[in-house]
Amino acid sequence: MSRSFSKPRSASHRLERVGELIRHALADILARGEVRDEAFDRHPLTIPDVRMSPDLKLATILVMPLGGKGAGAVVEALDRHKKELRTLVARRVNLKFAPDLRFAVDTSFDAQARMDELLRSPAVARDLKDLSGQDKE
Repeated sequence: MSRSFSKPRSASHRLERVGELIRHALADILARGEVRDEAFDRHPLTIPDVRMSPDLKLATILVMPLGGKGAGAVVEALDRHKKELRTLVARRVNLKFAPDLRFAVDTSFDAQARMDELLRSPAVARDLKDLSGQDKE
């Protein structure tokens, strides 16, 4: 019987669980208006993902304003209120240490749109047609 020295699966599940707890807590804080900023009023935002560092001391929070406009202003506003948000999140999420919060614009929507555009391009359609024609031979 061979042993694997890789990290146990529970470590990555724990990172995901803690990330989700922080995501929900932050979304709740912003939805209730516990932190006031004009940028949040002008640009409602969604929090698609929170990525935790392996030691759970850093949370990278990916945000995207609805409609995709004003992303820079929203990230700047979140950075201005980082200390207050960290305190509010720490009250909701029971961890030994409150993680440091970093905010970044989520680019996965743009990547998905580029992929959709590529898949709809005539060159890809032609290649797919050629492949389906070879399968019949």
